[in-house]
Amino acid sequence: MMSFSLVATDIDGTLINSERVLTRRTLDVLAQVPVPVILVTGRPMRWLDQLQDQLPHPLPAVCANGAVIYDPDTDQILRAESMPAEVLLDVTKRLRDAVPDVVLAVEVEDGRSFLHEQAWPRLWEGDHRIRVISTPEELTSAPAVKLLARSATADPDDFLELVSRTLGDRAVATRSSSSALVEISAAGVTKAAGLAWLCEREGVTAEQVVAFGDMPNDIPMLSWAGRAVAMGNAHPAVKEIADDVCASNDDDGVARYLREAFDL
Repeated sequence: MMSFSLVATDIDGTLINSERVLTRRTLDVLAQVPVPVILVTGRPMRWLDQLQDQLPHPLPAVCANGAVIYDPDTDQILRAESMPAEVLLDVTKRLRDAVPDVVLAVEVEDGRSFLHEQAWPRLWEGDHRIRVISTPEELTSAPAVKLLARSATADPDDFLELVSRTLGDRAVATRSSSSALVEISAAGVTKAAGLAWLCEREGVTAEQVVAFGDMPNDIPMLSWAGRAVAMGNAHPAVKEIADDVCASNDDDGVARYLREAFDL
């Protein structure tokens, strides 16, 4: 039996299956794990309910790739790291100059609201928390926990490389989507930084953490954790840095690994 004091897991492509469901096996294992389980996700806060509603008790969450740390027991944001408006102005200008077909959106109000340009794909009709901006200035008028940049034509990995090169050390770029969608956070904000802050608060060291992930935005967290586990369906770059590779998310990879790790 391995010795861990905390489990950190991504959500999409990792803990839930392709139908966005927690399977009975996963729920059973989560109920038996004898240490805290932390969700570490690129999702904003408003997308947590879809998962938390499937759980008997909601789990603490590091959201927006480390920018927002949320305690569901008290319904409090413990920490939020936003990009100031002046940084957003600079970053959006750089992106528009470098990517002719770029379309932008922002997560504001600690990830409770989403503003996007007219050309952004509309996937959530009727959600009052999501709004089309009427002027470009609206996009950079307030601090944002995440800026999102989309290209309709670029290769996803090439687009991430281009955006990262364009931004330099002004902000952090990563991706969790299979499309050319890049997620941009304030300098220093990653899943690793958010998780490390929460672990320090709880008296847990990196060596005591086992972490699960599947996409490039998980790499900082996996590199930080004492044991890094890539999903069977993970991006090649994630598998390359992982200590272990478990079964896919559609084959209950996290649950299978935890059952063995904790001898459940």
